[in-house]
Amino acid sequence: MLAAIPFAKFVNDCPPGALVVGVDEAGRGPLAGPVVASAVALCKPRPAGLDDSKKLTANKRSTLDLQVRRRCAWGVAVIEPDEIDRRNIFGATMYAMTLAVARVAEAMGRAPDIVLVDGNLTPHGRCAEWQWPARAIVGGDAKEPAISAASIVAKEWRDRLMIAAAAEHPHYGWERNKGYGTAEHLDALRRHGPCALHRRSFAPVAQQEMFA
Repeated sequence: MLAAIPFAKFVNDCPPGALVVGVDEAGRGPLAGPVVASAVALCKPRPAGLDDSKKLTANKRSTLDLQVRRRCAWGVAVIEPDEIDRRNIFGATMYAMTLAVARVAEAMGRAPDIVLVDGNLTPHGRCAEWQWPARAIVGGDAKEPAISAASIVAKEWRDRLMIAAAAEHPHYGWERNKGYGTAEHLDALRRHGPCALHRRSFAPVAQQEMFA
């Protein structure tokens, strides 16, 4: 039975038929916009060239995003700024990962046998809705192909959302900075103040509201 297999061996040498899902997020650090999590169960053969999304060119990342979403089972969860403020960014990220995995499980018609999470923590014990075995892997987006795929889908999904938001809120340069606290964004925040997509619980935004 799967439960009898040592944990490290299970991850590195999964039994035939074991469902492995990789999870990653995009947008934990920005001052504006949602946090997005993606979960991916890789297809066979998996798309070639998977890597940490930050190491890929924009064209390669876009190509891999399409390949993963066309061929593999995947799920995405988007947590908006008001819920980030309510839960805090850590709680919102854990919740987004949970929703993304649940959507993969629904698409596959079965629960994953193991979920590999980028970073040093998993939602296990940190999100009430989490219900699957999980392992955190530091730098997993460069080490585990399923996490790499999830990192690509999450980043591309969030980038598209921020580019669309930039058209409605043109002052902040989100098409370039994606909501991160760049000099351009901070200067616009000082001049124009925050908008509905800013995270009020983040210090640079809260400070501008305080002195508005």
